[in-house]
Amino acid sequence: MSVKLNIANSEAEVLTSLADFFIAKGNEAITAHGRFSVSLSGGSSPKKLYELLASAQYKNQLDWTKVDLFFGDERNVPQDHKDSNYLMAKIALFDPLNIPKENIFAVNTSSGPEGASKEYTVTINNYFKGEDAVFDLVLLGLGDNSHTASLFPHTPILHDRSSSVQEVYLHDQQVFRISMTARMINQAKHIAFLVYGEGKAIAVHHVLEDAEDIQEYPAQLIRKDDDVQWFLDEAAASKLEKK
Repeated sequence: MSVKLNIANSEAEVLTSLADFFIAKGNEAITAHGRFSVSLSGGSSPKKLYELLASAQYKNQLDWTKVDLFFGDERNVPQDHKDSNYLMAKIALFDPLNIPKENIFAVNTSSGPEGASKEYTVTINNYFKGEDAVFDLVLLGLGDNSHTASLFPHTPILHDRSSSVQEVYLHDQQVFRISMTARMINQAKHIAFLVYGEGKAIAVHHVLEDAEDIQEYPAQLIRKDDDVQWFLDEAAASKLEKK
């Protein structure tokens, strides 16, 4: 395994470490090719990261007019629904930074799960002008069941080899999600997992140190190399044997 582990003492230090990484990769990308394409993660953990990036400490360290923002997954709810990843990012990041609307590529959930997935695949392919979809940075979280994005245990998307966006039905919750496939995520130049809290420690151990079992631990699908960085606090890393 050659992923890079960044283990901090506290939640606050993890967030600062990833914010610094985000800014550095953003400025590198803008210098190299004029834009910074990012796929955002949903959920509660990244919300604090977005708020930090939008704070006085960080907001002026990056030219946000040159940052293009996508979503690695979305819930099948309207954009103004409390569970919407888009709404969370809008409140925490887009609005405070006055991100131009043309820089925000949200999932159009009004098309239904299948329609939204196909439409978002087209949106991404158009952005990359028909070339492989290679994001500068993909941000990911980790569920306590070892899922990432909406790559959930025992779902068909785990076996999808295309670089695309697909609908995912979660039988236990009886809801649809919309998610990038593992292949699309893995094409990114840089991938960063943000994971903190003792509740994630067992999942971190499963994904990074257990024998490969994609059905049980879907985050193992994300490639293991130097361009994949894990930002963890001591609590989330507490079950790892190799640090």
